[in-house]
Amino acid sequence: MKQILQDMAKGGSSIVEAPAPTATKNHVVINTATTLISAGTERMLVDFGKANLIDKARSQPDKVKMVLEKVQTDGLMTTVDAVKSKLAQPLPLGYCNVGVVDQTGNGVDAFKVGDRVVSNGPHADVVRVSKNLVAKIPDNVTDEEAAFTVVASIGLQGIRLANPTMGESFVVTGVGLIGLLTVQMLRAQGCRVLAIDFDQAKLDMAKEFGAEICNPGRGEDPVAAGMAFSRGNGIDGVIITASTKSNDPVTQAARMSRKRGRIILVGVTGLELSRADFYEKELTFQVSCSYGPGRYDPNYEDKGNDYPLAFVRWTEQRNFEAILDMMSGGQLDVKSLITHRILFENATEAYDLLTSDKSALGILLQFNSAPESRHTSNVSLNAQVEYKAGEPVIGFVGAGNYASRVLIPAFKNAGAQLHSISTSGGINGVIHGNQAGFKEATTDTDSLIASDKINTVAIVTRHNSHAHFVKQSLLAGKNVFVEKPLAITHDELNEVQSAYDEACQSSNPPKLMVGFNRRFAPQIQKMKSLIDPIKGPKSFIMTMNAGSIPADHWTQDISVGGGRIIGEACHFVDLMRFLVGSEIVSVQARRMGDSDAVDVTEDKAAIILGFADGSFGTIHYYANGAASFPKERIEVFADGKVLQLDNFVKLKGFGFKGFKKMNLWKQDKGQNLCSQLFLDSIREGKDAPIDIKEIFEVAKISIDIAEQLRQQ
Repeated sequence: MKQILQDMAKGGSSIVEAPAPTATKNHVVINTATTLISAGTERMLVDFGKANLIDKARSQPDKVKMVLEKVQTDGLMTTVDAVKSKLAQPLPLGYCNVGVVDQTGNGVDAFKVGDRVVSNGPHADVVRVSKNLVAKIPDNVTDEEAAFTVVASIGLQGIRLANPTMGESFVVTGVGLIGLLTVQMLRAQGCRVLAIDFDQAKLDMAKEFGAEICNPGRGEDPVAAGMAFSRGNGIDGVIITASTKSNDPVTQAARMSRKRGRIILVGVTGLELSRADFYEKELTFQVSCSYGPGRYDPNYEDKGNDYPLAFVRWTEQRNFEAILDMMSGGQLDVKSLITHRILFENATEAYDLLTSDKSALGILLQFNSAPESRHTSNVSLNAQVEYKAGEPVIGFVGAGNYASRVLIPAFKNAGAQLHSISTSGGINGVIHGNQAGFKEATTDTDSLIASDKINTVAIVTRHNSHAHFVKQSLLAGKNVFVEKPLAITHDELNEVQSAYDEACQSSNPPKLMVGFNRRFAPQIQKMKSLIDPIKGPKSFIMTMNAGSIPADHWTQDISVGGGRIIGEACHFVDLMRFLVGSEIVSVQARRMGDSDAVDVTEDKAAIILGFADGSFGTIHYYANGAASFPKERIEVFADGKVLQLDNFVKLKGFGFKGFKKMNLWKQDKGQNLCSQLFLDSIREGKDAPIDIKEIFEVAKISIDIAEQLRQQ
């Protein structure tokens, strides 16, 4: 398949070839016929990509605050690397897609192969979309008309929030693509409409759709125009579809509104509001969220769980259907909004046009290639790469943020020969595969694991797939590096244990390694060397100021992420096990929350581990701390001595002869050494860097902890 990506670091749009996605549960795969460029949103993204770093920072002050907080906790160089990595990831463009269903996944009943549909898929000739973000196109609606469905739904959601009634007076501020569609839909509801914009050509179109107009650029006063339009009563409702940093649209909306009028923000404007303007009239102000209920809800968008119609009449999907019905009934004219038709292969010209011609409205991309030519599961990235015999040849399964920003570079720095990278969607594999120098990208993970060219598989996917891929890889005779956790249930862990035992019966048993990198951090290695000579039990306090994440995030989902204890606190179970050097013999865990009044997710908990040598330690895993406090603090008390490590940057010693501190310029959590030692073990035929008994012990204890917490 081919897809348009926007370079967010240097600007510029490009068409990238990638393996085509395959249908997954509750999703459909669509062969694209045409897409619509959302002029406002995509122009903003293109302009942001072309801006320098200072201008990027000025446009996102909230992100700057997050960066400054990260500098305080993780250090300057670590933060700089993270920001550069984030900007280096190209962004897929587009969300107004029309095409024909090619495949359906399990759980999809409302669509079948061959259906002509609209979706919020990006500008790509093959897209995979959740079933709740797809709608069938009526026979009398053309592909070009249907391409306006999603963007029109943004305006429709704003109208639903405003709740107009027949005969009311409404103002639409900003009559770009969404604004002109909003004007038509308000007119269809029987409302009188005043359109405000600085572009006379767009105002002329609004007038053709039945609106009266006001152009501030010609000296016309929007507030006076609104009052006159409302016959002196004040406007019933204002829908702001403009994109500007100015506060004027909201201020003007408040001043022209009647008492208890409604103001809905669909676009992007300044929000320095005057309390007096809103207080005296008891105005309602609401920000509209995209194209309807369900937006950004993973249960709706990813898992395919629809809201009951009786309780949520208009969802994203039902808004799509309503727009298509209006088109079918002739109540919505979008043909006159089409200003350009451009072949997908020439899409870069469309983005040049978007930034150079502010009058461009409906820019359609046309996809004319044969659908069968778009579906390939493998794409060559660096065909000339040659591999040395006897060296680890790596296949990566997964290319998310951690894999791309941390683990793949660590493997590359350690001299790994990177062969294949597999992702379910295809495009991430190409982006990060090209950056790292992989030979190919694929969406066929089974073939990657079975390949005789690959002897080592790195698994960096969502947690509920780890055990499956580990088993498959071990039974295929591959060495395995799996990012934690190894498994999220005892049944999964037992299956992995059985697969490992079976694989070890071969003449060349594979190695199994879990990415517990913290034990390889230089400051942890120093701590280990300082406390090992101390005879007798030791005590530990490990505090993880993990930060809050939403309860509906996938890592909090026990069936997907396993919860944050299994998925993340396991790092500290392993770290304590390593520093003590003795078997864990007891576990006690307590979570915060005994009543419905308190958040009872398991990411606020205290865990006490007891060890065979008499040592013990407490892991404090907290999601309710301040971001400015160190994210990870490790303390060891032994024989009248204390060690304290903050964020893998600052290590202090108290009572140690000849040691007071070990500070780093840059945070080092051991990922590079962890990867290096694993690859060296393969090259040299040695045991994996972490004893296999410890790997299974830590995995079991982590699951035991989570189960204790869930029973409270």
